[in-house]
Amino acid sequence: MSLKSAAPQATVPATAVTLSALVAMDGLHLVVLAGEQQLDRPVRWVHTSELDDPAPYLEGGELLLTTGLKLGRSKEKLRQYVHRLADAGVAGLGFGIGLTYGEVPAALVEAAAERGLPLLEVPQPTPFIAISKAVTAALAAEQYQAVTTSIEAQEELTRAALGQDGTTALIARLAARLGGWAALYDASGAVVVAAPGWAARRAGRLRPEVERLRDRPAPSSAALQGRPRTAQEQDRGDEPPGERAGEAEGGDFVVLQSLGADRRARGFLAVGTEDRLKPGERYIVNGAVALLTLTLERSRDLRRAEERMRTALLRLVLAGETGTAREVAGALLGGLPEGSVRVLVAAGEGLALLGDVAEQSATRAGEPLLLATEGDRLVLLAVEGGAVHTDCVAAVQDFDGVSLGISGPATPETAGAAFAQAERALAVALRGGRRSVDHDEVGSGSLLPLLADEAVLAFADGLLRPLREHDRTARGDLEASLQAWLSRHGQWDAAAADLGVHRHTLRYRMRRVEELLGRTLDDADVRMELWLALRARGRV
Repeated sequence: MSLKSAAPQATVPATAVTLSALVAMDGLHLVVLAGEQQLDRPVRWVHTSELDDPAPYLEGGELLLTTGLKLGRSKEKLRQYVHRLADAGVAGLGFGIGLTYGEVPAALVEAAAERGLPLLEVPQPTPFIAISKAVTAALAAEQYQAVTTSIEAQEELTRAALGQDGTTALIARLAARLGGWAALYDASGAVVVAAPGWAARRAGRLRPEVERLRDRPAPSSAALQGRPRTAQEQDRGDEPPGERAGEAEGGDFVVLQSLGADRRARGFLAVGTEDRLKPGERYIVNGAVALLTLTLERSRDLRRAEERMRTALLRLVLAGETGTAREVAGALLGGLPEGSVRVLVAAGEGLALLGDVAEQSATRAGEPLLLATEGDRLVLLAVEGGAVHTDCVAAVQDFDGVSLGISGPATPETAGAAFAQAERALAVALRGGRRSVDHDEVGSGSLLPLLADEAVLAFADGLLRPLREHDRTARGDLEASLQAWLSRHGQWDAAAADLGVHRHTLRYRMRRVEELLGRTLDDADVRMELWLALRARGRV
């Protein structure tokens, strides 16, 4: 579904007080003279004015009452009066007869019909104050009903949150209360639960918007507007197929809200409704946000205690005290990761986000996890190939400034050695500017990732500079000849054939290499250094 940002809207009180409801009230005896098609307009307030231009004092949505005391008889003046009110956004105009006018001027009726502005005749026996009282009473009743409904909803959501299904039940009840859909995301932006069933994919397509909200301090919110479901889709319980060409947008209003109390988003809530949320509905959503925040944001003291405990357990495991760690973890964390495990060590910015990914992955998959922050490092002990392992490796590809080193397969008993492997892999990742390096790459015997180090490149430049300066000013490609000779392990005929020269020519060039470098090619260490220098500078 394509989405577009919805422009901010002024708060409009939730009200069922419409012009048609006023006309139907006993005792007011209001008569509709124009604008019959617009009687469903809500009335925000009732305002009485005898000014010939009350527009500067109006906010829109009012039922304006007047006796026309200063309007005069000019048809053009009456027409301009109506146009000014329509432009000001009034809900309607009530014209009292029996004082200034015996009947509503025909020019006024004509102008109101032209602009589609509801025009009501107020008979002399009906005082304006009676209309004001009727609207005020109706608004107060609606506001009372909204507050009562909100309180009932909060109690219902609280019971759901405290029940066995917790957040799943809360999301389901919230969607039902709003007559729309709702979804809860974790801190990484993945959908945790959505209701009703069709909303999961709808919520999934909002992930880019959720990720943009993640960059803002919590709590933050955003409003979006997309295509609603058709009547047929609603009957079938389908999600709206918003990617089809030619579908109109509008009608599906979405509110995103980050969840967190310390400026760090620990989750996100999305709600979608056919119309914009009314104040009473916003109260319900705010209550859900508070309950979800309390659920996700456990007390800071408890979190700190858990972090200290996990750090202590990880240190025990890395020190080889696996028996003690297993005994403690079994009582408090449900056990240690067993079988084949990996140690992951991360450095750089965004470690908190990576830690969130690890915790959420462990929770969803039901995997045990040890995680601790050690100085400027994040250390994890995770099941090999499990959700934490794979999700963290995938996540660092999207986190700028974070590098990850991954140990080879190990057991909890050999985690200390695996930690050293992960540290070495991390060092390679940091030197090479890579997002992640597996120790299998380092342990396979390849030193090539290390050759990108600036110190190695500087050494290679200095070592090969005499050859390159010679090649720029004299005949004979000494650097290429050296590369060919080394690649052929000193075999003169094979290297000369690769270069297309006589072997005596190649021997002469190698003597010049030794003279320029001041080193003998009979030394294996010299040959090794030259080969690595050529690899570092991209010759081979």
